[in-house]
Amino acid sequence: MNSIWLDSIKNKNQFETLSKNLETDICIIGAGMFGITCAYYLNNLGFDVTVLEKDDICSKTTAFTTGKITSQHGLFYNYLINSYGNAFAKDYLESNESAIKNIKNIIDTEKINCDFEYQNNYVYTTKKSEIFSIKKEVDSVNSLGFNCDFVTKTGLPFEIEGAICFKNQAQFNPLKYIHGLCKKIINNNGKIFTHTTAIDIKKDEQNYLVFTDKNYVKAKFVIVATHYPFLKISGLYFTKMYQSTSYIIAIDPKKTLNNGMYINNSAPIFSFRTAKFNNKNILLIAGSDHKSGKPTSYKDSYGVLEDIAKKYYPNCEILYKWNTEDCISIDKIPYIGSYSLSMPNVFVGTGFKKWGMTSSNVAANIIVDKICNKTNKYEYMYNSSRLKPIKNLDEFKNMMVQSTNSLFLDKLKSPNMSFEKIAINSGSIIEVNNEKVGIYKDTSGDIHAVKPICTHLGCLLSWNDLDKTWDCPCHGSRFDYDGKNLYNPAFKNLEVYNLSD
Repeated sequence: MNSIWLDSIKNKNQFETLSKNLETDICIIGAGMFGITCAYYLNNLGFDVTVLEKDDICSKTTAFTTGKITSQHGLFYNYLINSYGNAFAKDYLESNESAIKNIKNIIDTEKINCDFEYQNNYVYTTKKSEIFSIKKEVDSVNSLGFNCDFVTKTGLPFEIEGAICFKNQAQFNPLKYIHGLCKKIINNNGKIFTHTTAIDIKKDEQNYLVFTDKNYVKAKFVIVATHYPFLKISGLYFTKMYQSTSYIIAIDPKKTLNNGMYINNSAPIFSFRTAKFNNKNILLIAGSDHKSGKPTSYKDSYGVLEDIAKKYYPNCEILYKWNTEDCISIDKIPYIGSYSLSMPNVFVGTGFKKWGMTSSNVAANIIVDKICNKTNKYEYMYNSSRLKPIKNLDEFKNMMVQSTNSLFLDKLKSPNMSFEKIAINSGSIIEVNNEKVGIYKDTSGDIHAVKPICTHLGCLLSWNDLDKTWDCPCHGSRFDYDGKNLYNPAFKNLEVYNLSD
Protein backbone atom coordinates (compact mmCIF):
# COMPACT_ATOMS: atom_id res chain seq x y z
CA MET A 1 0.00 0.00 0.00
CA ASN A 2 1.46 3.31 -1.09
CA SER A 3 0.17 6.85 -1.58
CA ILE A 4 0.93 9.44 -4.23
CA TRP A 5 2.51 11.58 -1.50
CA LEU A 6 5.08 8.90 -0.67
CA ASP A 7 5.91 8.33 -4.33
CA SER A 8 6.22 12.08 -4.99
CA ILE A 9 9.33 12.43 -2.77
CA LYS A 10 12.32 11.63 -4.95
CA ASN A 11 15.10 12.96 -2.72
CA LYS A 12 13.99 11.99 0.77
CA ASN A 13 15.76 13.31 3.84
CA GLN A 14 17.88 10.58 5.40
CA PHE A 15 18.14 10.30 9.18
CA GLU A 16 20.10 8.19 11.61
CA THR A 17 18.84 5.95 14.41
CA LEU A 18 19.52 7.13 17.97
CA SER A 19 22.71 5.33 19.01
CA LYS A 20 23.62 7.07 22.28
CA ASN A 21 22.06 8.92 25.20
CA LEU A 22 21.33 12.58 24.55
CA GLU A 23 20.38 15.70 26.47
CA THR A 24 18.20 18.30 24.82
CA ASP A 25 15.78 21.12 25.63
CA ILE A 26 12.75 19.50 24.04
CA CYS A 27 12.14 15.90 22.99
CA ILE A 28 9.34 15.35 20.48
CA ILE A 29 8.03 11.79 20.10
CA GLY A 30 6.58 11.33 16.64
CA ALA A 31 7.53 12.86 13.29
CA GLY A 32 4.13 13.38 11.72
CA MET A 33 2.59 16.72 10.77
CA PHE A 34 2.09 17.80 14.40
CA GLY A 35 5.49 16.71 15.68
CA ILE A 36 7.51 18.21 12.82
CA THR A 37 5.52 21.46 12.97
CA CYS A 38 6.32 21.76 16.68
CA ALA A 39 9.99 21.03 15.94
CA TYR A 40 10.06 23.70 13.22
CA TYR A 41 8.59 26.44 15.42
CA LEU A 42 10.68 25.59 18.50
CA ASN A 43 13.87 25.21 16.49
CA ASN A 44 13.32 28.69 15.01
CA LEU A 45 12.96 30.07 18.54
CA GLY A 46 16.42 28.78 19.44
CA PHE A 47 15.49 25.66 21.43
CA ASP A 48 17.61 22.55 21.14
CA VAL A 49 15.06 20.11 19.68
CA THR A 50 15.29 16.33 19.27
CA VAL A 51 12.64 14.35 17.35
CA LEU A 52 12.22 10.58 17.74
CA GLU A 53 10.29 8.59 15.13
CA LYS A 54 9.79 4.81 15.23
CA ASP A 55 9.47 4.52 11.43
CA ASP A 56 10.26 7.03 8.67
CA ILE A 57 9.08 10.61 9.04
CA CYS A 58 5.41 11.10 8.19
CA SER A 59 5.10 7.47 7.13
CA LYS A 60 1.71 6.84 8.70
CA THR A 61 -1.33 9.15 8.91
CA THR A 62 0.33 12.20 7.33
CA ALA A 63 1.49 10.08 4.37
CA PHE A 64 -2.02 8.78 3.78
CA THR A 65 -4.13 11.91 4.28
CA THR A 66 -6.09 13.73 1.55
CA GLY A 67 -4.00 16.84 2.23
CA LYS A 68 -6.91 19.29 2.60
CA ILE A 69 -6.20 22.47 4.59
CA THR A 70 -9.58 23.77 5.71
CA SER A 71 -11.49 25.18 8.66
CA GLN A 72 -14.68 23.58 7.33
CA HIS A 73 -14.86 20.32 9.26
CA GLY A 74 -18.18 19.07 7.98
CA LEU A 75 -21.36 20.73 9.25
CA PHE A 76 -19.66 21.54 12.53
CA TYR A 77 -20.34 25.12 13.55
CA ASN A 78 -24.04 24.82 14.29
CA TYR A 79 -23.09 21.87 16.53
CA LEU A 80 -20.46 23.99 18.29
CA ILE A 81 -22.84 26.91 18.80
CA ASN A 82 -25.53 24.65 20.26
CA SER A 83 -23.05 22.78 22.45
CA TYR A 84 -20.69 25.53 23.61
CA GLY A 85 -21.98 28.92 22.46
CA ASN A 86 -21.14 31.49 19.81
CA ALA A 87 -17.85 32.66 21.31
CA PHE A 88 -16.48 29.12 21.43
CA ALA A 89 -17.55 28.38 17.85
CA LYS A 90 -16.04 31.64 16.61
CA ASP A 91 -12.71 30.89 18.33
CA TYR A 92 -12.66 27.40 16.83
CA LEU A 93 -13.21 28.87 13.38
CA GLU A 94 -10.58 31.58 13.90
CA SER A 95 -7.99 29.10 15.18
CA ASN A 96 -8.32 26.97 12.06
CA GLU A 97 -8.39 29.95 9.70
CA SER A 98 -5.18 31.13 11.39
CA ALA A 99 -3.68 27.70 10.73
CA ILE A 100 -4.29 28.08 6.98
CA LYS A 101 -2.49 31.44 7.03
CA ASN A 102 0.33 29.99 9.17
CA ILE A 103 0.94 27.14 6.75
CA LYS A 104 0.99 29.50 3.76
CA ASN A 105 3.40 31.82 5.60
CA ILE A 106 5.77 28.91 6.33
CA ILE A 107 5.65 27.80 2.69
CA ASP A 108 6.47 31.31 1.49
CA THR A 109 9.17 31.92 4.11
CA GLU A 110 10.98 28.63 3.50
CA LYS A 111 10.23 28.58 -0.24
CA ILE A 112 8.78 25.06 -0.09
CA ASN A 113 7.47 23.69 -3.37
CA CYS A 114 4.56 21.57 -2.16
CA ASP A 115 1.80 22.19 -4.74
CA PHE A 116 -0.07 24.57 -2.42
CA GLU A 117 -3.27 25.86 -4.01
CA TYR A 118 -6.12 27.95 -2.67
CA GLN A 119 -9.44 26.24 -3.33
CA ASN A 120 -13.09 26.63 -2.43
CA ASN A 121 -14.27 23.92 -0.03
CA TYR A 122 -17.83 22.59 -0.16
CA VAL A 123 -20.00 20.48 2.11
CA TYR A 124 -22.79 19.31 -0.18
CA THR A 125 -25.91 17.17 -0.21
CA THR A 126 -27.80 15.35 -2.95
CA LYS A 127 -30.85 14.97 -0.70
CA LYS A 128 -33.64 17.54 -0.46
CA SER A 129 -34.25 16.45 3.14
CA GLU A 130 -30.80 17.79 4.13
CA ILE A 131 -31.14 21.28 2.63
CA PHE A 132 -32.37 22.66 5.94
CA SER A 133 -29.22 21.45 7.72
CA ILE A 134 -27.01 23.01 5.04
CA LYS A 135 -28.79 26.36 5.20
CA LYS A 136 -28.76 26.28 9.01
CA GLU A 137 -24.98 25.82 8.89
CA VAL A 138 -24.67 28.77 6.48
CA ASP A 139 -26.62 30.97 8.90
CA SER A 140 -24.55 29.74 11.85
CA VAL A 141 -21.21 30.43 10.15
CA ASN A 142 -22.30 33.85 8.91
CA SER A 143 -23.42 34.72 12.45
CA LEU A 144 -19.81 34.19 13.52
CA GLY A 145 -18.63 36.91 11.14
CA PHE A 146 -17.25 34.55 8.51
CA ASN A 147 -18.55 34.96 4.98
CA CYS A 148 -19.80 31.71 3.46
CA ASP A 149 -22.32 30.99 0.71
CA PHE A 150 -25.16 28.62 -0.06
CA VAL A 151 -24.77 27.32 -3.62
CA THR A 152 -26.52 24.82 -5.86
CA LYS A 153 -23.84 24.57 -8.56
CA THR A 154 -20.35 23.14 -8.03
CA GLY A 155 -17.60 21.50 -10.06
CA LEU A 156 -18.79 18.01 -9.16
CA PRO A 157 -19.69 15.67 -12.05
CA PHE A 158 -23.23 15.22 -10.69
CA GLU A 159 -26.14 17.40 -9.60
CA ILE A 160 -26.52 18.45 -5.97
CA GLU A 161 -29.40 19.92 -3.99
CA GLY A 162 -27.19 22.44 -2.22
CA ALA A 163 -23.86 23.11 -0.54
CA ILE A 164 -22.13 25.47 1.86
CA CYS A 165 -19.01 27.03 0.35
CA PHE A 166 -15.96 28.25 2.27
CA LYS A 167 -13.65 30.33 0.07
CA ASN A 168 -9.85 30.61 0.37
CA GLN A 169 -9.31 27.14 1.77
CA ALA A 170 -6.35 25.14 0.44
CA GLN A 171 -4.76 21.84 -0.54
CA PHE A 172 -1.15 20.71 -0.87
CA ASN A 173 1.27 17.81 -0.96
CA PRO A 174 1.82 17.16 2.78
CA LEU A 175 5.05 15.17 2.40
CA LYS A 176 6.74 17.76 0.21
CA TYR A 177 5.79 20.31 2.87
CA ILE A 178 7.12 18.18 5.73
CA HIS A 179 10.39 17.39 3.98
CA GLY A 180 10.85 21.13 3.48
CA LEU A 181 10.39 21.69 7.22
CA CYS A 182 12.81 18.87 8.05
CA LYS A 183 15.47 20.36 5.80
CA LYS A 184 15.13 23.68 7.65
CA ILE A 185 15.26 21.96 11.07
CA ILE A 186 18.41 19.99 10.22
CA ASN A 187 20.11 23.03 8.69
CA ASN A 188 19.38 24.85 11.95
CA ASN A 189 21.08 22.10 14.04
CA GLY A 190 17.90 20.33 15.05
CA LYS A 191 18.07 16.54 15.46
CA ILE A 192 15.72 13.97 13.93
CA PHE A 193 16.16 10.24 14.58
CA THR A 194 14.12 7.64 12.71
CA HIS A 195 13.58 3.92 13.45
CA THR A 196 13.84 4.88 17.11
CA THR A 197 10.88 3.79 19.24
CA ALA A 198 10.08 5.62 22.45
CA ILE A 199 8.74 3.14 25.00
CA ASP A 200 8.39 5.16 28.22
CA ILE A 201 8.73 8.57 29.88
CA LYS A 202 10.05 8.89 33.44
CA LYS A 203 10.47 11.95 35.66
CA ASP A 204 14.09 12.73 36.52
CA GLU A 205 14.20 15.60 39.06
CA GLN A 206 13.42 18.71 36.96
CA ASN A 207 13.67 16.84 33.67
CA TYR A 208 12.24 13.79 31.91
CA LEU A 209 13.93 10.72 30.51
CA VAL A 210 12.43 9.45 27.28
CA PHE A 211 13.46 5.81 26.99
CA THR A 212 13.88 3.97 23.72
CA ASP A 213 14.71 0.28 23.43
CA LYS A 214 18.46 1.04 23.74
CA ASN A 215 19.07 4.63 24.81
CA TYR A 216 17.35 7.60 26.39
CA VAL A 217 16.91 11.32 25.75
CA LYS A 218 16.96 13.70 28.71
CA ALA A 219 14.78 16.79 28.22
CA LYS A 220 13.06 19.53 30.17
CA PHE A 221 9.99 19.37 27.92
CA VAL A 222 8.43 16.41 26.09
CA ILE A 223 5.82 16.55 23.33
CA VAL A 224 3.93 13.32 22.60
CA ALA A 225 3.04 13.58 18.91
CA THR A 226 2.40 9.89 18.26
CA HIS A 227 -1.03 10.18 16.62
CA TYR A 228 -2.58 8.13 19.44
CA PRO A 229 -0.90 8.70 22.86
CA PHE A 230 1.15 5.62 23.70
CA LEU A 231 1.38 5.86 27.53
CA LYS A 232 -1.24 3.44 28.81
CA ILE A 233 -2.71 5.08 31.91
CA SER A 234 -1.70 8.74 32.09
CA GLY A 235 -4.38 10.95 30.57
CA LEU A 236 -6.79 8.01 30.09
CA TYR A 237 -7.03 8.74 26.37
CA PHE A 238 -8.16 5.18 25.67
CA THR A 239 -11.44 5.99 27.47
CA LYS A 240 -12.27 9.11 25.47
CA MET A 241 -11.08 8.50 21.92
CA TYR A 242 -11.36 5.90 19.17
CA GLN A 243 -9.89 5.44 15.70
CA SER A 244 -11.65 5.47 12.34
CA THR A 245 -10.30 3.89 9.14
CA SER A 246 -11.04 5.44 5.76
CA TYR A 247 -9.97 4.61 2.20
CA ILE A 248 -8.62 6.67 -0.69
CA ILE A 249 -8.10 6.02 -4.38
CA ALA A 250 -6.21 8.28 -6.80
CA ILE A 251 -7.43 8.19 -10.38
CA ASP A 252 -6.49 9.67 -13.74
CA PRO A 253 -9.98 10.60 -14.97
CA LYS A 254 -8.81 10.98 -18.60
CA LYS A 255 -10.68 14.29 -18.79
CA THR A 256 -10.43 17.85 -17.51
CA LEU A 257 -11.27 18.32 -13.84
CA ASN A 258 -12.92 21.30 -12.18
CA ASN A 259 -11.32 22.86 -9.12
CA GLY A 260 -12.64 22.63 -5.58
CA MET A 261 -12.60 20.35 -2.54
CA TYR A 262 -15.78 18.50 -1.64
CA ILE A 263 -17.30 16.36 1.07
CA ASN A 264 -20.93 15.36 1.54
CA ASN A 265 -23.07 16.01 4.59
CA SER A 266 -24.16 12.60 5.89
CA ALA A 267 -23.09 8.96 5.89
CA PRO A 268 -21.83 7.38 3.77
CA ILE A 269 -19.26 10.19 3.59
CA PHE A 270 -17.27 10.75 0.39
CA SER A 271 -14.54 13.31 -0.21
CA PHE A 272 -13.09 14.65 -3.47
CA ARG A 273 -10.08 16.81 -4.36
CA THR A 274 -7.68 17.24 -7.25
CA ALA A 275 -3.92 16.77 -6.88
CA LYS A 276 -0.78 17.26 -8.97
CA PHE A 277 0.81 14.05 -10.26
CA ASN A 278 3.39 13.76 -13.06
CA ASN A 279 2.50 17.25 -14.32
CA LYS A 280 -1.21 16.55 -14.60
CA ASN A 281 -4.29 16.90 -12.41
CA ILE A 282 -5.64 13.69 -10.93
CA LEU A 283 -8.57 13.09 -8.60
CA LEU A 284 -8.58 11.72 -5.05
CA ILE A 285 -11.79 10.02 -3.89
CA ALA A 286 -12.01 9.10 -0.21
CA GLY A 287 -14.60 7.47 2.04
CA SER A 288 -15.94 4.05 3.13
CA ASP A 289 -14.90 4.85 6.70
CA HIS A 290 -15.58 2.56 9.65
CA LYS A 291 -14.36 2.07 13.20
CA SER A 292 -10.81 0.72 13.12
CA GLY A 293 -10.60 -2.98 13.88
CA LYS A 294 -13.95 -3.80 12.31
CA PRO A 295 -13.47 -6.32 9.50
CA THR A 296 -14.44 -5.14 6.03
CA SER A 297 -14.22 -6.37 2.45
CA TYR A 298 -12.66 -4.98 -0.71
CA LYS A 299 -16.16 -4.53 -2.11
CA ASP A 300 -17.24 -2.38 0.85
CA SER A 301 -14.06 -0.27 0.96
CA TYR A 302 -12.02 0.38 -2.18
CA GLY A 303 -14.74 -1.21 -4.28
CA VAL A 304 -17.24 1.50 -3.33
CA LEU A 305 -14.79 4.24 -4.33
CA GLU A 306 -13.93 2.48 -7.60
CA ASP A 307 -17.63 2.24 -8.44
CA ILE A 308 -17.97 6.01 -7.96
CA ALA A 309 -14.91 6.62 -10.14
CA LYS A 310 -16.17 4.36 -12.94
CA LYS A 311 -19.67 5.85 -12.79
CA TYR A 312 -18.54 9.42 -13.42
CA TYR A 313 -15.25 8.78 -15.22
CA PRO A 314 -15.80 5.56 -17.23
CA ASN A 315 -12.39 5.69 -18.88
CA CYS A 316 -10.45 6.49 -15.71
CA GLU A 317 -7.29 4.74 -14.63
CA ILE A 318 -6.84 3.86 -10.96
CA LEU A 319 -3.32 4.86 -10.01
CA TYR A 320 -3.10 4.36 -6.24
CA LYS A 321 -5.17 3.12 -3.35
CA TRP A 322 -4.46 3.41 0.36
CA ASN A 323 -6.13 3.72 3.75
CA THR A 324 -5.44 5.52 6.99
CA GLU A 325 -6.56 5.76 10.60
CA ASP A 326 -7.73 8.95 12.33
CA CYS A 327 -8.17 9.55 16.06
CA ILE A 328 -11.58 10.92 17.01
CA SER A 329 -12.50 12.28 20.42
CA ILE A 330 -15.96 11.62 21.80
CA ASP A 331 -16.91 15.32 21.66
CA LYS A 332 -15.22 15.78 18.22
CA ILE A 333 -12.73 18.37 19.52
CA PRO A 334 -8.98 17.64 19.62
CA TYR A 335 -7.04 17.18 22.87
CA ILE A 336 -4.23 19.74 22.99
CA GLY A 337 -2.22 20.68 26.07
CA SER A 338 -0.76 18.90 29.08
CA TYR A 339 -0.53 15.14 28.65
CA SER A 340 -1.85 14.69 32.17
CA LEU A 341 -2.09 16.70 35.37
CA SER A 342 0.52 14.41 36.92
CA MET A 343 3.07 15.12 34.17
CA PRO A 344 3.97 18.85 34.05
CA ASN A 345 5.97 19.89 30.98
CA VAL A 346 4.80 16.85 29.00
CA PHE A 347 2.39 17.88 26.23
CA VAL A 348 0.11 16.18 23.72
CA GLY A 349 -1.87 16.88 20.57
CA THR A 350 -4.28 14.22 19.33
CA GLY A 351 -7.87 13.53 18.28
CA PHE A 352 -7.64 15.67 15.16
CA LYS A 353 -10.64 13.84 13.76
CA LYS A 354 -10.02 13.85 10.00
CA TRP A 355 -8.75 17.41 9.81
CA GLY A 356 -5.14 17.05 10.94
CA MET A 357 -3.61 19.50 8.46
CA THR A 358 -5.14 22.53 10.18
CA SER A 359 -5.53 20.98 13.65
CA SER A 360 -1.86 20.03 13.84
CA ASN A 361 -0.85 23.64 13.23
CA VAL A 362 -3.34 24.86 15.83
CA ALA A 363 -1.91 22.31 18.27
CA ALA A 364 1.70 23.23 17.53
CA ASN A 365 1.07 26.91 18.20
CA ILE A 366 -0.70 26.16 21.49
CA ILE A 367 2.08 23.85 22.72
CA VAL A 368 4.85 26.25 21.65
CA ASP A 369 3.12 29.06 23.54
CA LYS A 370 2.80 26.88 26.65
CA ILE A 371 6.53 26.06 26.54
CA CYS A 372 7.30 29.77 26.12
CA ASN A 373 4.91 30.71 28.97
CA LYS A 374 2.75 32.71 26.59
CA THR A 375 -1.04 32.90 26.64
CA ASN A 376 -2.79 31.35 23.65
CA LYS A 377 -6.36 32.55 23.25
CA TYR A 378 -7.49 29.21 21.77
CA GLU A 379 -5.99 26.91 24.40
CA TYR A 380 -9.13 26.70 26.53
CA MET A 381 -11.19 25.03 23.78
CA TYR A 382 -8.82 22.11 23.29
CA ASN A 383 -7.89 21.53 26.95
CA SER A 384 -6.62 17.96 27.02
CA SER A 385 -7.65 17.54 30.68
CA ARG A 386 -11.23 18.67 30.14
CA LEU A 387 -13.90 16.78 32.05
CA LYS A 388 -16.98 18.21 30.38
CA PRO A 389 -20.07 16.03 29.99
CA ILE A 390 -19.75 13.65 27.06
CA LYS A 391 -21.86 15.04 24.24
CA ASN A 392 -22.22 11.80 22.30
CA LEU A 393 -23.39 9.23 24.82
CA ASP A 394 -24.32 6.64 22.18
CA GLU A 395 -20.83 6.71 20.68
CA PHE A 396 -19.24 6.51 24.14
CA LYS A 397 -21.45 3.55 25.04
CA ASN A 398 -20.59 1.74 21.80
CA MET A 399 -16.86 2.30 22.37
CA MET A 400 -17.05 0.95 25.92
CA VAL A 401 -19.09 -2.09 24.85
CA GLN A 402 -16.60 -2.93 22.08
CA SER A 403 -13.64 -2.55 24.45
CA THR A 404 -15.31 -4.72 27.09
CA ASN A 405 -16.09 -7.45 24.54
CA SER A 406 -12.58 -7.47 23.12
CA LEU A 407 -10.89 -7.32 26.51
CA PHE A 408 -12.95 -10.00 28.23
CA LEU A 409 -15.93 -11.66 26.55
CA ASP A 410 -14.44 -12.47 23.13
CA LYS A 411 -11.43 -14.10 24.79
CA LEU A 412 -13.76 -16.65 26.40
CA LYS A 413 -15.40 -17.71 23.14
CA SER A 414 -14.05 -20.67 21.24
CA PRO A 415 -13.04 -19.73 17.67
CA ASN A 416 -15.25 -21.18 14.93
CA MET A 417 -12.32 -21.53 12.54
CA SER A 418 -10.03 -24.54 12.24
CA PHE A 419 -6.50 -24.57 10.81
CA GLU A 420 -7.57 -26.56 7.75
CA LYS A 421 -10.32 -24.09 6.84
CA ILE A 422 -8.03 -21.03 6.67
CA ALA A 423 -7.58 -20.18 2.99
CA ILE A 424 -4.24 -19.39 1.34
CA ASN A 425 -3.40 -15.67 1.67
CA SER A 426 -5.83 -15.33 4.54
CA GLY A 427 -5.84 -15.48 8.30
CA SER A 428 -7.96 -16.23 11.33
CA ILE A 429 -7.82 -17.10 15.02
CA ILE A 430 -7.82 -20.76 16.00
CA GLU A 431 -7.39 -22.54 19.33
CA VAL A 432 -4.31 -24.61 20.09
CA ASN A 433 -4.05 -26.34 23.50
CA ASN A 434 -6.77 -24.05 24.89
CA GLU A 435 -4.86 -20.96 23.76
CA LYS A 436 -5.85 -18.59 20.95
CA VAL A 437 -3.38 -18.36 18.08
CA GLY A 438 -3.50 -15.98 15.12
CA ILE A 439 -2.68 -17.80 11.88
CA TYR A 440 -1.87 -16.35 8.46
CA LYS A 441 -1.18 -18.62 5.48
CA ASP A 442 0.82 -16.66 2.91
CA THR A 443 0.66 -17.13 -0.87
CA SER A 444 3.42 -19.75 -0.69
CA GLY A 445 1.52 -21.71 1.94
CA ASP A 446 3.95 -20.78 4.73
CA ILE A 447 2.44 -20.30 8.18
CA HIS A 448 2.81 -17.11 10.27
CA ALA A 449 1.57 -17.54 13.84
CA VAL A 450 1.21 -14.84 16.50
CA LYS A 451 -0.45 -14.32 19.84
CA PRO A 452 -3.49 -12.24 18.76
CA ILE A 453 -3.60 -10.07 21.87
CA CYS A 454 -2.93 -6.33 21.50
CA THR A 455 0.21 -5.24 23.35
CA HIS A 456 -1.48 -1.98 24.35
CA LEU A 457 -4.19 -3.06 26.80
CA GLY A 458 -4.76 -6.71 25.92
CA CYS A 459 -7.74 -6.61 23.56
CA LEU A 460 -8.36 -9.58 21.27
CA LEU A 461 -7.27 -8.67 17.74
CA SER A 462 -9.23 -9.25 14.54
CA TRP A 463 -7.84 -10.33 11.18
CA ASN A 464 -7.93 -7.70 8.42
CA ASP A 465 -8.05 -9.71 5.19
CA LEU A 466 -7.85 -6.54 3.09
CA ASP A 467 -4.45 -5.39 4.38
CA LYS A 468 -3.27 -8.75 5.78
CA THR A 469 -2.89 -7.25 9.26
CA TRP A 470 -4.01 -7.90 12.82
CA ASP A 471 -6.14 -4.96 13.98
CA CYS A 472 -7.31 -3.93 17.45
CA PRO A 473 -11.05 -3.15 17.66
CA CYS A 474 -10.57 -1.29 20.97
CA HIS A 475 -8.12 1.50 20.13
CA GLY A 476 -6.97 0.93 16.57
CA SER A 477 -3.49 -0.55 17.00
CA ARG A 478 -2.35 -2.53 13.97
CA PHE A 479 0.25 -5.26 13.43
CA ASP A 480 1.50 -6.99 10.29
CA TYR A 481 1.07 -10.75 9.89
CA ASP A 482 4.50 -11.34 11.43
CA GLY A 483 3.47 -9.36 14.53
CA LYS A 484 5.37 -6.13 13.81
CA ASN A 485 3.59 -3.10 15.24
CA LEU A 486 2.40 -0.68 12.55
CA TYR A 487 0.03 1.74 14.31
CA ASN A 488 -0.08 2.92 17.92
CA PRO A 489 -1.15 3.24 20.73
CA ALA A 490 0.62 -0.14 20.95
CA PHE A 491 4.35 0.10 20.30
CA LYS A 492 5.47 -3.43 21.17
CA ASN A 493 5.35 -6.24 18.60
CA LEU A 494 3.16 -9.30 19.05
CA GLU A 495 4.52 -12.51 20.49
CA VAL A 496 5.42 -14.88 17.65
CA TYR A 497 4.90 -18.65 17.76
CA ASN A 498 7.06 -21.25 16.02
CA LEU A 499 4.59 -24.00 15.20
CA SER A 500 7.37 -26.42 14.36
CA ASP A 501 8.48 -26.54 18.03
